[in-house]
Formats: sequence, structure tokens, C-alpha cells
Amino acid sequence: MRKLLYALAALMLLTASWAQAQGPEFRSDHPERYTVKKGDTLWDISSRFLNNPWYWPEIWHVNPQVNNPHLIYPGDELALVYIDGKPHLTKASSGVIRLSPQIRSEPIDTPIPAIPLDAIESFLTKTRIVTEEELNNAPYILEGQEKRIISGAGDRVYARGKAPARNVGLFRKSRAHVDPDTGEFLGLEARSIGDGSIVDEQGDILTVQLSRTREEVRIEDRLLAQEDRRINTSFTPSAPDGDIEGRMIAVESGVTQIGQYNVVVLNRGARDGLEVGNVLAVLKAGNRAKDPVTGELVQLPDERAGLLMVFQTHEKLSYGLILKATRALSVGDKVTNP
Repeated sequence: MRKLLYALAALMLLTASWAQAQGPEFRSDHPERYTVKKGDTLWDISSRFLNNPWYWPEIWHVNPQVNNPHLIYPGDELALVYIDGKPHLTKASSGVIRLSPQIRSEPIDTPIPAIPLDAIESFLTKTRIVTEEELNNAPYILEGQEKRIISGAGDRVYARGKAPARNVGLFRKSRAHVDPDTGEFLGLEARSIGDGSIVDEQGDILTVQLSRTREEVRIEDRLLAQEDRRINTSFTPSAPDGDIEGRMIAVESGVTQIGQYNVVVLNRGARDGLEVGNVLAVLKAGNRAKDPVTGELVQLPDERAGLLMVFQTHEKLSYGLILKATRALSVGDKVTNP
């Protein structure tokens, strides 16, 4: 009986310590107040207060006495307050309430984003995930005016196929992503070349006026309906609801060593429970060492080497931004819950 009680007590202690470890941990050097500066991101601010910044939603307390309580602007002062004995962060109000008529004003600054938008903005506007069938069945460029094989903004080009919409984007086949562990096809990247509009349609022959191009438009480039792809700046850092185990399967810009603010492709997506704003830890694969006694090759443990935040999800894959890297990362490194 006594052994059973000891075992139950040990289990309760282990459970309590695990639960505590899973909660937000304030840094020992966290400020009591912080004034938001232009250029700050939500991740930067959360990192000033927490050792585990993905727990931001658990410490943020909305103050209804201030305008736009959910948004944080440059110049806002954040204060550490205690509610029911637990620390929370909130936007500080002036404490003065005027009852006389006044003009309601709003900050002219835009709210701070969750992560540096300049690191992902151009990527979001240049790449789309499609199926092989979707791209193969899309109308394709035949040639430009006067039989040109290369065209640009302001030119007219001719395409063949069924018009997907009046306003179209021009795309070129890029990388096909395959799960390195299962061999499953995850999606095909179609890189945006430019935009245009269909100004004439005779049977399956389309005349397209090019309004903007990022590269030269070439024969066999494809036409897809334009999408309204606004960048989401309102998501917040968070841990995934379920267990995630995946890999980084590609990196943008063709670099071999992955570091801070590189965009990476993950072999996990919405079907696996990933959501925009989820933070994942990156694990560097351990080396294989030769045992000096037995001569065996021994696999060393994986080492935690970075953090990333998911900023765009698709059914089978996702895109993330490396926010922290303590060493050079590589394609194939594992990602898991933080």
C-alpha cells in the first residue's frame, strides 16, 4: 500500500511538473513595461518576455479601455499586470477618462505584423501550389505578336485553351514536392511570371493583354485565374494543437545552408493539423559515430537547432519562415512541436 501511495505521489509530481513546463515561461530579464517601436514584430515582443514565445496567446490580455485592443501599434506601451495572481501583458491606458465631446482618432501607423513581412511578401505573390492535372489542363501561350517567343508588359500574346477568367495570371512550372519518407506527391509549385487580361476569345484561341510581368513571358507558360492573395498579418504565434513530426523538404532561393528568415517547405499541411501561426522546433539530425570499443556505427540524438513559424498552409504541405537558428540548418532536418 505504501509503495502504491509513493507511486501515485510521484506520478502526480511528474504530471504537475510536465504541465508547468508546457505553460508560458517568462524570461528572468523581462521588462515590466515596453514601448513598441516601428519595425517590431509580434515575435520580437513575445521573445522579450517569454522563453517560449509561442505561448503569446496565453499571456495577452485584451484591455477594452483602449482602441483596437487586439492590435498593437508602434508607440503603444505594453504593461505586465497580474490577474488572479498570474502575469499577463496588456496595452496600458492613460487612466484618464474624459466625458466631454471629442474627435475619435485612430493611429496612422499600421499594426505590427507577427513576423517580418518583407521576408515573405514577394514569395506569397510569386508561387502557387497546384496539381499536375490543373497545370497541364490550363491554357498555354502559343506566341506573341509578330511571332515573338518572348514578351513583356504592354505586349499582347496568344494562348490556346478554355479561358479560366477574364483576369489571369501567367505561371511557369517549378518544383514538384514529394514526401521523402513516403514518396507521396504533395504538390507542384507554379511560379508567377506576370498578370494580364483576356481581351478577345475566338474558339479556343485567346488574346491576352499583359499588364505586368516579373520575367519574360515564354511559349508554353500557363494561364490561371487570378486569386486575391492578401497577406495575413493578424495571426499570432502558437503551438500546434496536436503532435507534429515532419521535415523541411525544400528551401527558397536555392541556398544549401538554411538560416534566419529563409522560407522553407514542410511535408506537413492542413490535413496534419498545421495552422498559420504555428511555431515548430527544428531538429538537426545527429551524426553517426563509430563506437571505439565495438566498432559499431551509433546514431547520435537529434539536436534542437532552430524555430520556424508557419505562414501559409496547403492540404499536404506548408511554408514556414525560420525565425531562429543556432546553427546552419539543412533540407531534411526534422520539425516537431516546440
